[in-house]
Amino acid sequence: MARTSLGDIEKHFWLTRSVARCMGVSLTEAMVEGRLTANDYAEMVTRCRAAECSENCAIWLSIQQSQAIAAPEFCANAKTLNELR
Repeated sequence: MARTSLGDIEKHFWLTRSVARCMGVSLTEAMVEGRLTANDYAEMVTRCRAAECSENCAIWLSIQQSQAIAAPEFCANAKTLNELR
């Protein structure tokens, strides 16, 4: 079985949080409210690390002028983030 190379954990932690923030989603609040577990959060960061869209993500984040109504389609965490919105 082939192994997937994971990206830098810190970079992808902040990319995940930043996309959520652009959508008006606080991952910390979602955890406090019981809508997201610590394990779910860790899995989100890992999915982001395994995805190969960090350049697209950085560009998407740089052009956000207002609150996004949904996560970008290429985002590995789009389903989860859209459900938390």
